[in-house]
Amino acid sequence: MKIAPIVREMRRRGGEFLPLIVHTGQHYDEAMSDSFFRDLGIPKPDFHLEVGSHSHAVQTAKIMMAFEPVVLAEKPDWVLVVGDVNSTIACALVCAKLGVKVAHVEAGLRSRDQTMPEEINRILTDAISDLLLTTSEDADENLKQEGITGDKIKFVGNVMIDSLFYNLEKSRASKARGNLGLTAKDYAVLTLHRPSNVDEKDIFSGLLDALIEISEKIPVIFPVHPRTRGNIEKFGFAEKVENSNIKLIEPLGYLDFMNLYSGAKLVLTDSGGLQEETTALGIPCLTLRENTERPITIELGTNQLVGVEKEKIKQAAFEILENSEQKAARIPPLWDGRAAERICETLLEKN
Repeated sequence: MKIAPIVREMRRRGGEFLPLIVHTGQHYDEAMSDSFFRDLGIPKPDFHLEVGSHSHAVQTAKIMMAFEPVVLAEKPDWVLVVGDVNSTIACALVCAKLGVKVAHVEAGLRSRDQTMPEEINRILTDAISDLLLTTSEDADENLKQEGITGDKIKFVGNVMIDSLFYNLEKSRASKARGNLGLTAKDYAVLTLHRPSNVDEKDIFSGLLDALIEISEKIPVIFPVHPRTRGNIEKFGFAEKVENSNIKLIEPLGYLDFMNLYSGAKLVLTDSGGLQEETTALGIPCLTLRENTERPITIELGTNQLVGVEKEKIKQAAFEILENSEQKAARIPPLWDGRAAERICETLLEKN
């Protein structure tokens, strides 16, 4: 979702850019990967490193070992790394060691929680990147507070919102909502996959109890991440979920999932991207975490940080469901669908 608008803009400006796509294979489900590339109109990767699933250390090392020969062979002017996954820090490290310029898309986001692997990846990637492309002005301030000089930082907006606006009309052709017999604004959507939520039995149990009570007031559609589904079985939660109004479905492709959540009355999530997309669409969102690296979605948008405590989650959800007038929200600055254009212009300026 994040590279698609950048690749599209670079290909449109073929006289100035020659983009090469490297798929590390960190997200290794072949069917899902192919679905996202197809839905987003991204060309097949020029390089596929096929790293697959491992511990953080092994996966990071394998990506570095596979990516280094690509950089040495291709001699790129810039390597763009995106987001906060292991691929991001691994590829940035390779380039920093080889003296190849690195641009970090989605730089400066901070949760202040260093127990999250993603937070470590963000901090380290920003420290060694040559160009920091930020989604919001608070991200700029985070970087400045860490001693990073202003000439490395460029506020360009949010490429996730580029993808959202570009594909929203296309998503309306999806049958995802219709296949589930859903009517717009008559259901909620849930995503839940973070280890801190689904790997701890007591926390997961409390979350499910809150969600089951919410589902008594509105159906909850739950595309289930494989690790989450495995823990539902492992912890013995399957029966209570089956007896609730929570509907478990398989993970969806990009357009199908957009079709689903864009019609929801309420979204509950521990994901980062959904906090942004719901803000852009004005959909109430409850974030099931104690912190967020996207505070702009709370300050300006429709997001509320509710943590993992059962009563707090229920109270926030019931207030939304019982109140037809939602709080006024604004789309954050530069979330206008043109972030990829500004990224390309900045690369040309810095080259």
